Amino acid sequence: MRKVSKLSEVARLAGVAPITASRAIRGTGYVSAEARERIMAAAAQLHYTPDPLARRMRGDRSRLLGVFVNHYGPVVLHEIIRALSTHARATGYDLLLFNAERFDSPDRMATCDLLGKLCDGLLLVMPSADDGFLDALERQQLASVVICFDARPVAVPVVAAENRLGARAAVEHLLALGHRRIAYIAGNPGTGQSAERERGYVDALLAAGIAPDPALVVNGAFVQAGGYAATERLLGASVPPTAIFAANDEMAFGAIDAINSRGLTVPDDISVIGFDDIPTASCVFPKLTTMHQPFDAIAAYAVREVVGMIDGQSTAAARIAFPAKLVVRGSTGPARQLDADAENLTPTTSRRPARARRAPARGT
Repeated sequence: MRKVSKLSEVARLAGVAPITASRAIRGTGYVSAEARERIMAAAAQLHYTPDPLARRMRGDRSRLLGVFVNHYGPVVLHEIIRALSTHARATGYDLLLFNAERFDSPDRMATCDLLGKLCDGLLLVMPSADDGFLDALERQQLASVVICFDARPVAVPVVAAENRLGARAAVEHLLALGHRRIAYIAGNPGTGQSAERERGYVDALLAAGIAPDPALVVNGAFVQAGGYAATERLLGASVPPTAIFAANDEMAFGAIDAINSRGLTVPDDISVIGFDDIPTASCVFPKLTTMHQPFDAIAAYAVREVVGMIDGQSTAAARIAFPAKLVVRGSTGPARQLDADAENLTPTTSRRPARARRAPARGT
């Protein structure tokens, strides 16, 4: 294993004082061109690389932004982090990703502390509300931004999508198509986003004069398998829904699979709408109607905010929310004919047979 060289060795080989070598490598202070050339040649010969943590302790910047993620896995996280990386690099920063089930556990807090010292700023993407690291972040007043979080107020800037208004727009789209029995597949409560989307779902129903039915709200845990299981439950009810609003696209994919497995079709028998507009939303069959989250705008704002804090700009602990946009594709359509005698809730028995299904072109 190659020996790690020290700055003093670089200085000795270049024939300069250690402080001069330090200035040349850090790019600060005056160093003659001739001395800088010798120092950089010596550093290359000795394979010297600066210790980033030591540089941070001296007050230098590491040019790193730490991205903390609870449960890296959902496709939506990939999209957010990809956008963060693009905007971070445009401002001269790289990302350091740290994934953990919890950040406040004893075996993780030391790592959090180390990364907090190493990175110039932190970006918490979809953190869990019950993770005590959020409280530590507020106390330490680090340069940090929380992304896609709706569970509770926090004393750091938050940037997210308009979950409640976006969900209301999704359900209003179904209502405009004549649907009245609309189900909601919820996600896990950790980030608070599912609860906000449920509030938007209820808002739209109440505005249309429809009393929300608790039996039509089922949890799918934000995963495709959960969306499948939740839809199986809904389809097994005595009066199944004519439309399903899933709190994310992955659960919507599961809903479509469950509907197809019953010999039914989307949207002729049941309409499905998702939330997020991940890339595979336009690759499934039928293509998914969904609410588009502006990941690029969210990421750009979050990076700009945290870099501003690093640069010493004062930033209020405000919440910035970007609108979600309805993208209509093939998975939603007019409600099927309903029996007026059953108060527009019971499907007629004269429904046409389900047509033959084409194999889904799934990209997941």
